[in-house]
Amino acid sequence: MTLSITTSTLADGAVEVSPRGEIDVENAYEIREAVAAQLSSGSPARIELNMRHVTFIDSVGISALVAAFQLAGVSGVKLVVTRPSRFAHRQLWVTGLLGLFGNPQPFDETVTA
Repeated sequence: MTLSITTSTLADGAVEVSPRGEIDVENAYEIREAVAAQLSSGSPARIELNMRHVTFIDSVGISALVAAFQLAGVSGVKLVVTRPSRFAHRQLWVTGLLGLFGNPQPFDETVTA
């Protein structure tokens, strides 16, 4: 599966970056580039990485998330992960990075809106 990334502005002015698919060695750079593009087009108060639709993330993908976090931090912008899939949540937990990204709870697909 490939990776697609959409961005949108939330009601509170935060920017949401939403990757869909697999984040791996082939495409991990796209996450950092998506965050860099948002930073170069303005200075949002916060960037939210909505990882609800991430089906796989490897160590290179995790590294790209950390690089995006650092890039945002240098610009004075807070970057957090929101609604991670169970797989993405597990990978962040195993690597000890949940706290860095705001301690997000895994997205629960059984809860209806």
